[in-house]
Amino acid sequence: MAFLKKLFLAFFAVLMAGCGYQMVGKETHVPPGIHSIAVPTFVNQTFEPGIEVPFTQGFLREFIQDRRVKVVGRDEADSILEGIIKSFQISSVSYDPSGIALEYQTTVVIDLTLTKKTGEIIWVEKNLSDSRFYRTSRNILVSESNKAAAIQSLARFMAERMRNRFFYNF
Repeated sequence: MAFLKKLFLAFFAVLMAGCGYQMVGKETHVPPGIHSIAVPTFVNQTFEPGIEVPFTQGFLREFIQDRRVKVVGRDEADSILEGIIKSFQISSVSYDPSGIALEYQTTVVIDLTLTKKTGEIIWVEKNLSDSRFYRTSRNILVSESNKAAAIQSLARFMAERMRNRFFYNF
């Protein structure tokens, strides 16, 4: 019985070694010469004050956590990812029986441009948009907190999507 157990373990070890497993996330398709990136504060062209902060932070966080390119200041970077928040809309989507809004949908539209330090445009993403829903409350602090959480969720998701494009779609 011990012999069969050893034989099985040896067979399993050989099988695992030769089946093509590899570390995920190490292969990239970043253009040659790009080893660092700067993400300056996004431009806010909306009437929503401070919306540029969670978007800039979301994009910085994605590249810092990934660590395949170094996040540095504009003067040191091989590439620069600039964002413009073009549109921010809120619309009510559900109501209680008396007609008071219970839930809102927030939609953000951004433009992104990735350029080399030389000024050469690597890619442009126009009108990237996404939406999130959030519950409202009679308490304005709760409603504003829910709206801020929806905006942060949008920023994280859109940043993740663009980071994936940066590394895999060139």
